[in-house]
Amino acid sequence: MTETPGLLGASEIRRLAAALGLRPTKKLSQNFVHDANTVRRIVHLAEVEPGEPVVEVGPGLGSLTLGLLHAGARVLAVEIDPVLAAKLPTTIAEHAPEAVERFTVLERDALRLRADELPAKPTALVANLPYNVAVPVVLHLLAELPSLRRALVMVQTEVADRMAAGPGSRVYGVPSVKLAWYGRARKVAAVPRSVFWPVPNVDSSLVAFERTEPPEGVSRDTVFELVDAAFAQRRKTLRAALAPWAGSADRAAEILTRAGVDPATRGERLTVGMFAELARAAATV
Repeated sequence: MTETPGLLGASEIRRLAAALGLRPTKKLSQNFVHDANTVRRIVHLAEVEPGEPVVEVGPGLGSLTLGLLHAGARVLAVEIDPVLAAKLPTTIAEHAPEAVERFTVLERDALRLRADELPAKPTALVANLPYNVAVPVVLHLLAELPSLRRALVMVQTEVADRMAAGPGSRVYGVPSVKLAWYGRARKVAAVPRSVFWPVPNVDSSLVAFERTEPPEGVSRDTVFELVDAAFAQRRKTLRAALAPWAGSADRAAEILTRAGVDPATRGERLTVGMFAELARAAATV
């Protein structure tokens, strides 16, 4: 297979991994993209603009990083693996020497990343996220980085379905509602297993996200507490599910009624706006 200039192909990925003595681990969900067309597709769908500061979580060996740099982005890469983090600057210098000044790598756990650690305020998140922490990472970054206006993330298809699900869907739940607090998520494309090394045993999809204004006049923490309580036992009615949170089933029913929600309704029927209305009602009961 012919390698694409400036991007990493299958043989280059394996060469880099061998040089580092790297054995991809399931614990860190290390599956590296080696297909140039997939990288270009992700960058295109992310609508990255020249000079735009983009945060990338889990850059790995640098496949997507190089694609973002070739599009003109300023890449702020967050990598938890110290070996991979140390190698990235060399890889960028070899494959995109003109972009070295637009690249920064931080050896960090993305779940602990703080806004003041970044040299710029990123407006976009573009990443191939580890399956086991995908939703927590996205939620943490949206909360910690208010400058983020949009995202395009590659996640396990099952996770993508949950992120993009709407009320009433079988997979609608805590991730769906909490992500909706920040904006709109939609599943935009499937990604074949064959573009990864090693080949994963799960399917992947791309999820696009656009930030919108959250509900007004209500605390995010309160709404998220309500969401967690509502979905703790999915088969229960909201009257029963919210009883521990409200202090009693009767008070839960009163809050629900005041918010215009049938106490016999289940959590999967409520939008984030309706959860916000419950939080407002709770403050007056």
